[in-house]
This record gives sequence, C-alpha cells and structure tokens, in this order.
Amino acid sequence: MTREVELHRRTFLQSGMALLGGVCLGLHSGEVWGAQEKKTAQDKPFGDFIIGAQSYCFRNFDREGALKRIQQLGLHYVEFFQAHCPANSTPEQIKAILRMCSDYGITPIAYGVQHFSKNHSANQRLFEFGAALGIKHFSADPDPDSFDSLDKLCEEYKISIAIHPHGPVGKGLHRWYSAEVILEAVKNHHPLIGTCLDTGHLIRAAQLGKKLEPAEQIRVMGPRNYGLHLKDHDNQRRTDVIYGKGALDVVAVIRALKDVKFNDKPHRGYISIEYEANPDNPVPDMAACIDILKQAIRQVG
Repeated sequence: MTREVELHRRTFLQSGMALLGGVCLGLHSGEVWGAQEKKTAQDKPFGDFIIGAQSYCFRNFDREGALKRIQQLGLHYVEFFQAHCPANSTPEQIKAILRMCSDYGITPIAYGVQHFSKNHSANQRLFEFGAALGIKHFSADPDPDSFDSLDKLCEEYKISIAIHPHGPVGKGLHRWYSAEVILEAVKNHHPLIGTCLDTGHLIRAAQLGKKLEPAEQIRVMGPRNYGLHLKDHDNQRRTDVIYGKGALDVVAVIRALKDVKFNDKPHRGYISIEYEANPDNPVPDMAACIDILKQAIRQVG
C-alpha cells in the first residue's frame, strides 16, 4: 500500500468516525432536549403564567370546600370573593384563612370583584385588608370619582386596581364594559390602575351589539393588564362553556398576553380560571378548561 493510499484510508476512517459521533451526539442531544421539554411541561405546566381560580366558581361550597377543589384542579393561587373571605375579617380571622390556604398549598393572589368609592377612609380599610391577606391585585368596580383616592393607595400599598367589565347589565352595558372605556378613564392616573378583563363578559357584550374581541381588548390595555378572568360563553344558550365551545380563542388570548408582556413587568398579572355554570359540580368542566389552557400555552411557547 502506497503512503498516499494509506493517508487517504486514514482520513476516510477519521471522517467516518467523526460523522458517526456527530450523528450519535445529535440523537443524544435530541433525546436530552425532548426530556427537558417534557420536564418543563411537568414542572411548569402553565409556563410563566400565574394561574389560579376565582373562588366564585365554588360559591355553593364553604371556604374549605373551595380550597379543596382548587387543590384538586392542580392550581396554587386563588382570587377570593367576599363570601369565602369577608373584607371585614379581623386580623385573627385573616390569619386563620391564611393558615387554611397554606394547608392546601394555595396562595391568595387577588380579591374581588370589589367596589370602591371616593370615601378614602373606606378605601384604605380595604387596602389594609388586602395587604394583610397578601394579595397583589383587587379586581374592582370603582366609581369614576374614586381614582384620586386610589392613586394614593396604589402608590402606598403597591396593590393594583384591576377594573372588571361585566358586559350586559339589564338592558344596557356595564359602565366599564370595554378596554377603551376603562383606558380613557385611567390613562392619567396611577400606572397600577388598569384592568382585570373578563373574556366571558366581553363575549356577552355581543348580545347588545358590541363585538369585543378578547385578544384585541388585551392589546388595547397594553401594560395596564393586571388580571384576567378567563372563561368562554355561549351567547345562544346564555351560559358559560368549556373553552373553545363558545366564542373564546384561547391561543389568541395567550398570544396577546405575551405581546403586552403580561408576565414581564414588575407587577405581574394573574389569570383566574372562572366558570359560572354548574356551581354544584364545576370541577370536571374546569379541569377540561385547564387542559385546553395548558395546550394553548405550549402552542404559543
């Protein structure tokens, strides 16, 4: 064998081994990447989103019954409503509520929907209650003349006022029925005054001829999105339904939240799963909603 042929043979063998090693490494890397992706889906099924439940879903149960069902759904945050956590609770009662939450691995993140007026002292008592409970947000229905008071309290307590639209009310629309109406009212006030949009009530506005696309409403509010009541609604049957069976596009909503950096600002937003149908046994339908939400979050990335 000539020296030239021997060199060619060695080069060929070395190249082949390198190629084989690269293929093996590629396969191994793919396996590792797949395993990491699977682990992330298990450890963080909602990605970077704070996902909880509005305790109103469980209004036919007492506080502990609500917390048990939230835990059963695999959620770790709650937005309390009045019946499960009265705003006039004493400090001792609040401590007992927090102990019960801790027992179930659940953190209060928000409270509402709470009314606020121009009465600064009354508003301050509510903020003191919120601070003792440890919440970051009030979903709220404030009077238009309350904002000067709320400016001061948001600055002092660092709790957001997330204005909540209620869609049709009687024969008209709720005073805060859309992002455009809310933004016009709050644009010159404290940056912690924004919205907790309710996708179900936005969909319901179509009953009175107002077509409000939830994803676009989120984009209108931009950085002033602090909460979201995520629910779907069937306007024909006038009832909440499992996500995707009404008018809600969950993927579009998640994409809009990403676009407005819902999770990236210092005062992170939260999502409350809300389902007002079947109050005696909402868990199965809510579990189906949660599965669809997880899929949407994975799809958006």
